[in-house]
Amino acid sequence: MDLSYTPEEQAFREEVQRFLDEKLPKEMSDAVREGRSLGKEGHERWHAILNEQGWLAPNWPREFGGCEWNAVQRHIFEEECCRAHAPRIVPFGLTMLAPVLQKFGSKEQQDYYLPKILSGEHWWCQGYSEPGAGSDLASLKTKAVREGDHYIVNGQKTWTTLGQHANWIFCLVRTDPDAKQQEGISFLLIDMDTPGIEVRPIILLDGTHEVNEVWFTDVKVPVENLVGEENKGWTYAKYLLTHERTNIAGVGFSQAGLDAVKRLARVQMHKGRPLIENPYFAARMAQAEIDLMAMSTTNLRIISAAASGQAPGVESSMLKVKGTEIRQEINDMARRAAGVYAMPFASEAVEGGNEPPVGPEGTAAVAAQYFNNRKLSIFGGSNEIQKNIIAKVKMGGRA
Repeated sequence: MDLSYTPEEQAFREEVQRFLDEKLPKEMSDAVREGRSLGKEGHERWHAILNEQGWLAPNWPREFGGCEWNAVQRHIFEEECCRAHAPRIVPFGLTMLAPVLQKFGSKEQQDYYLPKILSGEHWWCQGYSEPGAGSDLASLKTKAVREGDHYIVNGQKTWTTLGQHANWIFCLVRTDPDAKQQEGISFLLIDMDTPGIEVRPIILLDGTHEVNEVWFTDVKVPVENLVGEENKGWTYAKYLLTHERTNIAGVGFSQAGLDAVKRLARVQMHKGRPLIENPYFAARMAQAEIDLMAMSTTNLRIISAAASGQAPGVESSMLKVKGTEIRQEINDMARRAAGVYAMPFASEAVEGGNEPPVGPEGTAAVAAQYFNNRKLSIFGGSNEIQKNIIAKVKMGGRA
């Protein structure tokens, strides 16, 4: 694999930079840089801007309305978006559900759901985790019993990110309670406006409402909302999770984060000298940069291997482990570089305020990013679970 960029790829990078200069609203990039919430309207606005440009779905085939960019183009696009402080696109419909529908969904499902994901008419959330069934997802207990042309769903999902905004949820449900755990699960698409669904907020330590509980009480779901075959949902879930784990690695976010750490270290003083001149801190930054360069190369290889339409294999677990460890390391370095300015402030004291952020540029979001990103090594399958998968595959046996 040639790691140098071709003239065509350099030209593509310049095109992306021009687009971001012209189309990314300044108030939006400022909010991202300062760690402020965009709200539903902000995410929908950026979604619409990318869709109008035709750049909303880089990994989708053209037949479904995507860009069908190659691995290098997607890498460049993510890198430049992170450098420009563009919002992250909500991934649940575009990069998680869509690949499942494109591979396993019926023609009718593809024709109905995929255009609505692009247009923004459908905002999707993920119904996987349950109390007692997070990393051990196969032990889920939410039931779906078929009655005629409907499934009746009862149970609970938790940690449902941005479920308060969603109008659709894709769910793993147990359709055969007598089968082995993985063999009795199905994949359902559920309209959130269906009677019997209740969304309850989970308020995080920083006072934000990012995740939720979702309760299902005798919820009627049409049989045609079943993806693929009944009791084959575990296959589709694993396919989706490999895409999620690759995305969680967040190469572009780590690169932008490391750049921010370097900027902070140049202006923050330690014993009368810039922090970047401290040998211990400089060595720590250097190690993070070396790890990030290696991971970036691995990420390109994995995406290239998946270009044929096949989901990445155990490599996605490797990328998830290393990627989340690097992002957390960079978050910790940013917190240390910011010093006292990294102290979290009560959200009610700063939310909606007109005062500029306190401290050097880049410190406003440090505390929120550090604490929020502790979850990275847990969701999408904890890093401990990923290491088990890697061991099983590489030492013999199957994941």
